[in-house]
Amino acid sequence: MGKNHDDAGVRSSLPRGGVETSAPWYHGITRYQWLVLTVASLGWAFDTMDQWLYVLARQPALRTLLGPLASDADVAYYGGIVQTCLILGWATGGVFFGMVGDRWGRTRTMAVTVLLYAGFTGLSGLTQTWQQFAACRFLTGLGVGGEFAAGASLVAEVFPERARAKALGLMQAAAAIGNMMAAVINLTIGAAPWGGWRWVFGVGVLPAFLVFIIRLMVKEPERWQHAHEIAARGQQKLGAIQDLFTSPDLRRHTLVGVSLAAVGVVGFWGIGTWSPDLLRQALNPQNLPDLKPAVERAASLSIMGQNAGAFFGILAWALLAERIGRRGAFLAAFLGCMVVVPLTFSLVTSFTHAVFLFPLMGFVTTSLFAGYTIYFPELYPTRLRATGTGFCYNVARYLAAAAPYTFGRLRAVYGIRQAATIMSTVFLLGIVTLAFAPETKDKPLPE
Repeated sequence: MGKNHDDAGVRSSLPRGGVETSAPWYHGITRYQWLVLTVASLGWAFDTMDQWLYVLARQPALRTLLGPLASDADVAYYGGIVQTCLILGWATGGVFFGMVGDRWGRTRTMAVTVLLYAGFTGLSGLTQTWQQFAACRFLTGLGVGGEFAAGASLVAEVFPERARAKALGLMQAAAAIGNMMAAVINLTIGAAPWGGWRWVFGVGVLPAFLVFIIRLMVKEPERWQHAHEIAARGQQKLGAIQDLFTSPDLRRHTLVGVSLAAVGVVGFWGIGTWSPDLLRQALNPQNLPDLKPAVERAASLSIMGQNAGAFFGILAWALLAERIGRRGAFLAAFLGCMVVVPLTFSLVTSFTHAVFLFPLMGFVTTSLFAGYTIYFPELYPTRLRATGTGFCYNVARYLAAAAPYTFGRLRAVYGIRQAATIMSTVFLLGIVTLAFAPETKDKPLPE
């Protein structure tokens, strides 16, 4: 299924002279290519659904696991530790399974990582101590981090050049759908008086069924098969992480990628995912039990709005990158984050404020991740594509692992609003990094 599937869309978009037509980007895309995009998008949507199930259930879970004597400061402190464990697992899984994806194949790696994050999400709902909860989140992170590089590399290699950015943008946009699915699950189950947060995590095991579709219907792309054949003859190595630093260009690409990703990870996990806590504090500052069901409903609806904004932000980044280039789109996103994130944390004092500002924050902060999905596979040759994508996206998590902990400490000292403003200075690093970033617009994937 390699060559026919991968090349059909390219051939159908070219006239006899070999010059690309002005047909829509989706013209000539085959059924198999749509299948690959659908499966990769579902894998990523369920991946991000898992992330937001945790974000929404984190506070109720820790209040139960720490006991009735735990203060708000205790919950914030241990929440930062648990979130740091998740990010460390995410980073470890991303780097390890990035190499596995180049050596073992994109589809098999996707199957294993989906099983990992689905299984340990379910087990998170059975934990009895905060230490067990943190361990399950670390192990969940292994699968969450590994799935991204395999899925992004698969779509990048199966789709023709003219459709690659749009297809990857759609795949990343599925993340927002997964996030909204998590909000719906929390809205319907999370506020239940009989340990709703445990059932929220229990639902997270369902994506394991996607593995059957991956194994039965999705084949390895032709580019990877060709690279694998060359490696089998001893002419090159697949997934050799040291090769990311062997040439000046690859070294620069890797350092730029890690820096760009670190900014987005800090912005999203170190600031943006604390929005439910911001709204809970605004609506129920005394943590009164009678108000909790209504507050959880408001938090779920607001997160749905935040991720609706994220969906459109991701698509907007992909469209802007096609018009003004990858660097220009990154610059616009960083500038937007510098303004919108502090503004949101400063002004949200009611559900009405959240309805307007959370979608705007989701639009700017999550748009950056469309950039990583599109840009990182364009920086590396086939033999290093999953390795490089996974390395950039996930080593950044090592660098940013202290961000949730730092936010928790700043919040304990200065309050949640001032903590977000202080942390938002990280977006300046992204702007500085762009001075060293290569432009990949209208360039073919490196072989």
